[in-house]
Amino acid sequence: MVAGSPTVAAVSDEHDLLHEVRHGVAWLTFNRPDAGNSVTPDQRNRLIEHLDAASADPAVRCVVLTANGRHFCTGADLRADRSGGAARPEGAPDRMVGDATRMIAGGAQRLISAVLDCEKPVVLGLNGTAAGLGAHLVLAADLVIAVAGAKIIEVFVRRGIIPDGGGPYLLTRAVGPHKAKELAFFGDDLLAEEAAVLGIVNKVVPADDLEAALTEWSERLATGPTRAIATTKWLINRAVDQDRHTAFGEEAMAQEHVMHTYDMGEGVSAFVERRDAEFKGW
Repeated sequence: MVAGSPTVAAVSDEHDLLHEVRHGVAWLTFNRPDAGNSVTPDQRNRLIEHLDAASADPAVRCVVLTANGRHFCTGADLRADRSGGAARPEGAPDRMVGDATRMIAGGAQRLISAVLDCEKPVVLGLNGTAAGLGAHLVLAADLVIAVAGAKIIEVFVRRGIIPDGGGPYLLTRAVGPHKAKELAFFGDDLLAEEAAVLGIVNKVVPADDLEAALTEWSERLATGPTRAIATTKWLINRAVDQDRHTAFGEEAMAQEHVMHTYDMGEGVSAFVERRDAEFKGW
């Protein structure tokens, strides 16, 4: 248990996206099993709000994202109501140039960015199939624990469309261009066991052990030096997009930032005094 944190800080009554904070960990659980845990626009927006809130909440030091049912997330809910917006002038088409760009930038890409930019580590519990946007949530997470036999699917080609939500960017960074093209061109199932070999999944466990494995890792992270972990996440996420000079410069500036945190002072003192560090998260 994190010092100074209640056992349960908050429990949300949102039926389709459960939210609970315990032991310094915010648990976010998709709860639309009958719909394959496909994500509605409203659900997506609330998930973004929870991730943003976790960044700013000192009582939250790690986030777990998982789901109930057989599927983790089968993508965006294409049946959800997307009506609304400004009225069209007479004669204007229902779909205009720019509409799709705004929809993707403000929707799937915004959700993936919220995971990547969350200042707390995001541990994803892959309880079942992750397809489309669900697959890209897996790629965006910081750590992934999957149940044996879970599937990750770049399903877009099966619908005659291209990956969105940052998929081409994240997939290529994760597995390289040739494997990324294979997965995107064919849309074949990628089992958790193979995903672990590729480095997309960190650990594969039996289904009955998923919650315990998520609890172990997330609560371990929640007792760590939160700002140092957040800054390390930021550096690693940027590393593959940079030249060495820029990466080294940002690493040095990040070290300057972390040097002024309480946790770094505590970590050094604990080392000198030969005791366990008690990090507070700031």
